[in-house]
Amino acid sequence: MEVCGGQTHNLVKYGILSLLPKAIHLIHGPGCPVCVTSLQRIDQAVELAERGVILCSYGDMLRVPGSRKSLLEAKAGGADVRMFYSPLEALRIARENPRREVVFFAVGFETTAPANGLAVAHAAREGVTNFSLLSAHVRVPPAMEALLADPECRIDGFLAAGHVCTVMGYEEYEPLAARHGLPIVVTGFEPLDLLQGILQLVGLLEEGRAAVENAYGRVVRREGNPQARALLAKIFAKVDREWRGMGTIPGSGLDLRPEWREFDASRKFVLDSGESREGSGCQAGRILKGVLKPPQCPLFGKECTPSTPQGAPMVSSEGACAAYFHFWAGAVDDAPAEPTAAHP
Repeated sequence: MEVCGGQTHNLVKYGILSLLPKAIHLIHGPGCPVCVTSLQRIDQAVELAERGVILCSYGDMLRVPGSRKSLLEAKAGGADVRMFYSPLEALRIARENPRREVVFFAVGFETTAPANGLAVAHAAREGVTNFSLLSAHVRVPPAMEALLADPECRIDGFLAAGHVCTVMGYEEYEPLAARHGLPIVVTGFEPLDLLQGILQLVGLLEEGRAAVENAYGRVVRREGNPQARALLAKIFAKVDREWRGMGTIPGSGLDLRPEWREFDASRKFVLDSGESREGSGCQAGRILKGVLKPPQCPLFGKECTPSTPQGAPMVSSEGACAAYFHFWAGAVDDAPAEPTAAHP
């Protein structure tokens, strides 16, 4: 299983799945933070936007359906929803609009969390009190643990996300590999990176070694980025987090520490914490766990398309459904996605 939506996208786009021997079966994990953001968090972001705050977000999040509507639909209804590429842009908007509350919808794995933490540190230093984060940050290793514990999942090894490991390193993967007896290879995103990662992972499987190897050495170090990790530890605390389609995973989220509560939108505003329900028929949860491939969802390419998405994996540029919709030709990777006797 590859644990990165960017890797999934390129595996499909460049036809790598169809080039591999049939004995090598790649399944796509929950590697897109936009896709795994819970319905409840999206509903809360919509609620904030409709209550009059300036709601800032990365572009992919705008079209992801909540249980009632998406942020884009809220914007069409008059809410002040703005798309940015950096939380520092949202902080600038807060400076320019001191009489309005500005909330940045902070989505991402450990890759984007340092920049969002830095925005909070800047806001505190400058005394910008009308800026806050609605954190939906998630962590990769606990999700891998949850997948290995899921009886539906059958995984022999992981291709770890190179950009996450650029920040966090891969030390915390070593006990996971030892505990579950399976190999993990840190892998990049270009076609040759992916092929190198697959080659090293197959080598470890053939040798029967439950080790962690780094196939992305030009970017990743075992210890990661010490400065970024120190910033994360200062600003964020690990919390339980609900993942869309996967339920609540212990220790898989990052929320602002109590000492930064004035910048935490979930504490600053009273938000609806009621139950949010997924629409019927969407198989996003099983696709995110790698139990199904996108074409096996009955809605794929019919009711669910990029212009009429029924689930987050069809919206995000890193979502598996979007990748298959744009690049799958029907003959790519025709091995079964669900466990069978031939694929235990």
